Amino acid sequence: MPNPTAAMLVIGDEILSGRTRDANMHYLAGEFTKHGIDLKEARVVSDAPDAIVAALNALRAAYDYVVTSGGIGPTHDDITADCVARAFGVGIDVRDDARAILQAHYDRQGLELNAARLRMARIPDGAALIDNPVSAAPGFSIGNVHVMAGVPSVFQAMVASVLPTLTGGAPLLSQTLRVMRGEGDIAGPLGALAADFPDLSIGSYPFQRDGIFGANIVVRGADGARVDAAMTRLSGLFAE
Repeated sequence: MPNPTAAMLVIGDEILSGRTRDANMHYLAGEFTKHGIDLKEARVVSDAPDAIVAALNALRAAYDYVVTSGGIGPTHDDITADCVARAFGVGIDVRDDARAILQAHYDRQGLELNAARLRMARIPDGAALIDNPVSAAPGFSIGNVHVMAGVPSVFQAMVASVLPTLTGGAPLLSQTLRVMRGEGDIAGPLGALAADFPDLSIGSYPFQRDGIFGANIVVRGADGARVDAAMTRLSGLFAE
């Protein structure tokens, strides 16, 4: 059986403006790879309700899992939860269990659970909470969509909370051969190798070092024996 597929939706003007560098997609890809879930697509959208809803509906229809990051904080521009509720056609309101989590957290800190913080307890109807051991405010899962915070430490904690609940497949294995030749020189034999191993992903990633062009050739697949066989052929093709 093929591995489950996934997509990521990164939400926030701060990503698209260049103010913030996204680290969450890189982390999620690594965790999904180890769990046997194939991350097939990632999109970044602005804090625009129509864009968020359209992207979310497209992705959740196309993939087994969708993970979102960003837009579930206490400020006016944190609109992800409302957009998810709209995409699923359900209501949204402050939920007692989410409120209790926040109340206990702010009580411990001696802070008030004010109206702004209470926004983080607004959960779409029918969603299950995602645990957040870092800052308490929960994410949530609804259907095949898992809604998480944008702050990397919180996002990573939420991924750890959700991952055991997801059905995975065969972890993707990877081996790399560094070749000190330009891609124009290796493209022909590399293409032939890829045709002989259609069950594997074979990619070429160029670099330049001390004025010399080279490439890292990466072979990926779920079958270790096939990856080994391709690497043996590859080493023979480009023996230094």
